[in-house]
Amino acid sequence: MRFVIVTGMSGGGKSTALRMLEDAGFYCVDNLPVLLIEKFVELIATPGGEVTKVALGLDVRADQAFEDVEKILEKLKENGYVFEILFMEANNRTLLKRYKETRRVHPLSQGGRIEDGINRERRILSNIREKSDYVIDSSNLLTRELKEEIDRIFVQNKEYNSLMITVLSFGFKYGIPADADLVFDVRFLPNPYYIDELKHKTGNEQEVQDYVMGFPEAHIFIDKLTDMIGFLIPNYVKEGKYQLVVAIGCTGGKHRSVTLANKLYERMKGKGEYGIKIVHRDVGQGMV
Repeated sequence: MRFVIVTGMSGGGKSTALRMLEDAGFYCVDNLPVLLIEKFVELIATPGGEVTKVALGLDVRADQAFEDVEKILEKLKENGYVFEILFMEANNRTLLKRYKETRRVHPLSQGGRIEDGINRERRILSNIREKSDYVIDSSNLLTRELKEEIDRIFVQNKEYNSLMITVLSFGFKYGIPADADLVFDVRFLPNPYYIDELKHKTGNEQEVQDYVMGFPEAHIFIDKLTDMIGFLIPNYVKEGKYQLVVAIGCTGGKHRSVTLANKLYERMKGKGEYGIKIVHRDVGQGMV
């Protein structure tokens, strides 16, 4: 039997992950009282049972100490029960935005500020987060992308990629992305905007790519950037980083940055123990 504990930050995507696991054939139970956890596991683990895949959602609630949950999980492990822990994460900015959009009250805010509740919850969950088998940061994930990650781990049984890399193109005229970890400026390259036949095209089109990559400096830049990212990735993973946003910017975010972001993505995709996606933030800005 495959037994998965799903926990994490409130608003981090735990309920969504459970629904996806249910769609994948898991028998899912959420918000089970602490006192029933041990009995529940004993029942589902009965030899010869019909249930072969189980997911149990556990979270922080104001009316119970999460330390009790951790003690029960340790006891289950001591008694020979095998389980995996999936921790759903998100950064504070994303969590605040989600709470404001849904107008929900954080379970640990105690009538005060939501951010105080988030910080308190993060401290409480720090121990189980470190012990988790999988940590998925949903801050920058679309629902479709989260489903792909859940399916890859729990349906296709592929190796877990602890680091999710987002290669992000943007235009400086629209502001530097707030979530960028690394920012690179490619405005040193000639701008296709001033070429009449390229002005209204983007770096997703071959003509623009051919123009941008027609300069030796573009190849030198992408070689050096790929080499540096390759050096940084294992060090970020070692330090426990789960999200890396590599932002490449030009003036308007349509030509040079899109081209080079695409080139970086092509070089890195499928080449290491990480997940990767590409986003062109400003490619549609000002398009008629």
